[in-house]
Amino acid sequence: MAENEQPSAERQFSVQRIYTKDVSFESPNAPQVFRGEWNPKHEMNLNTKVNPLDNNIFEVVLSVTVNAKVDDKVAFVVEVQQAGIFSANGFSEEEMGPLLGAYCPTLLFPYAREVVTDLVVKGSYPQLVLQHVNFDLLYAQHQKQAAEQGQAGGAQPSHH
Repeated sequence: MAENEQPSAERQFSVQRIYTKDVSFESPNAPQVFRGEWNPKHEMNLNTKVNPLDNNIFEVVLSVTVNAKVDDKVAFVVEVQQAGIFSANGFSEEEMGPLLGAYCPTLLFPYAREVVTDLVVKGSYPQLVLQHVNFDLLYAQHQKQAAEQGQAGGAQPSHH
């Protein structure tokens, strides 16, 4: 009988749903941007947000913004919010941060990358495949920065 009670105390993690929450594609300088040489500079920004939904159920939203410029003109801007609903039971407070702040974004990123690639191609630009992102490292850097800012007077942590 004790075996039947044991699973409720174990750690359980599940993905309930993965979905695209918001998408934006802008090509403000088309068609002129197509007439010149295509040698863009890309800039990518990432941000994650965790929204508690219910007891042990969370929405994690990964925002990816990609800007492409040719010379000083914006070729395109892609913004994607890829989200997921995750259930996490039996994890300590120390484990929840990396789980929601690094592991979940790692699961969401391939979906966001696919949406970005599709939008860029549909905008009539050459295929853009985003490189892998180490969310564990980004989370650790964010935590270190937040701790340093906390010691320096409690400044608001920034999102990357």
